[in-house]
Amino acid sequence: MGIYSCIGVGRQAVRESLYNGRSGIGLVHERHEFGYRSALSGIVPKPNLKGKLDRRQRICLSEEGQYAYVATTEALEQAGIDHQYLLDHEVGILYGNDSSAGAIVEGVDKIREAKDTAMVGSGNIFQSMNSTVTMNLSVIFNLKGINLTVSGACASSSHAIGLAALMIRNGLQDCIICGGCEEVNLYSVANFDALSAFSLREDDPAGASRPFDRHRDGLVPSGGAATLVVESYESAVRRGATILAEVAGYGFSSNGDHISVPNVEGPSRSLRRALDDVGIAPHEIGYINAHATSTPLGDANEAQAIDAVFGAHKPYVTSTKSQTGHEMWMAGASEVIYSILMMQGGFIAPNLNYGEGDEYSSRLNIPRERVDYGFDTFLSNSFGFGGTNSTLIIRKFK
Repeated sequence: MGIYSCIGVGRQAVRESLYNGRSGIGLVHERHEFGYRSALSGIVPKPNLKGKLDRRQRICLSEEGQYAYVATTEALEQAGIDHQYLLDHEVGILYGNDSSAGAIVEGVDKIREAKDTAMVGSGNIFQSMNSTVTMNLSVIFNLKGINLTVSGACASSSHAIGLAALMIRNGLQDCIICGGCEEVNLYSVANFDALSAFSLREDDPAGASRPFDRHRDGLVPSGGAATLVVESYESAVRRGATILAEVAGYGFSSNGDHISVPNVEGPSRSLRRALDDVGIAPHEIGYINAHATSTPLGDANEAQAIDAVFGAHKPYVTSTKSQTGHEMWMAGASEVIYSILMMQGGFIAPNLNYGEGDEYSSRLNIPRERVDYGFDTFLSNSFGFGGTNSTLIIRKFK
């Protein structure tokens, strides 16, 4: 696993933030100057890749691609996969990404100003395509397997992991680099702000992201990158790799109605499909990392779906977005990493800012403080615009 997040760069820093309930949310004042209603954002540092990549590689990488490169380097290192292994074996990449707004806007601005397309430079095309991350990382790491960007809104990287598991189960690949990333520049989420989707609680940035809380007023955008190496058991054993966890189940569905308003039935089917895929009962799930972004309707509908599927069994439910904000296309993969880190450490990070439940969230078992609790199976939800739903069930390797 590799992680580049507003709550830390690298697994150890992120684990400490989760354990201590530290928020990564702050204010980006330039957003007000640009026309945003809300300046709230996950604060993500920019990496310096000089000396790590050559000039040509750097000018082809978008902002989110830079985050993805750092996260992938950490993941490959932990997996024990070096460059020679990548040259000698068919390793693929399935990465979640659904925009590259920064590169597109900056490129078009240069052309408008100069009235000359040549001024955009030779790297802009490779930064601005939606497949920017997979095309760049496949070249940088000399990958020879599946090479595909998964574009499924805020469920993108969760679907990437699920699809990788399906390919490996069916013998089509042995090893796939999976993950997701999200840019955090001025342009990336301006249209979300236009929809009044963001919290306006600027007087208390750390208290702004309030999943499941009765007084939530919108999400907080964030970003970074998260990478996991997903591999067949036989391949991992053959390499002598340390196995962290198993992708045990993958569920998916489409709501099939409104383009931006979620419902209850679609997520419920995704949850049930994931449980059926593993062949386990709801009471065997020890923890749920909810999609809950802190929007009034989205959180309420997910709470209803969880309650409908799990009934009398009340697993712990939290949304790590209370610490990170909504990491968009990255969220599915990052939340799997956050949950694995908690599973390894025997704790559940607090659902920050959960002061009072509403009609639906009060039915769930949502801890306000960190819980020292051992669990070996968790479920992670990711839902997105267009009604795309993805549910993953991850088990501790035994």
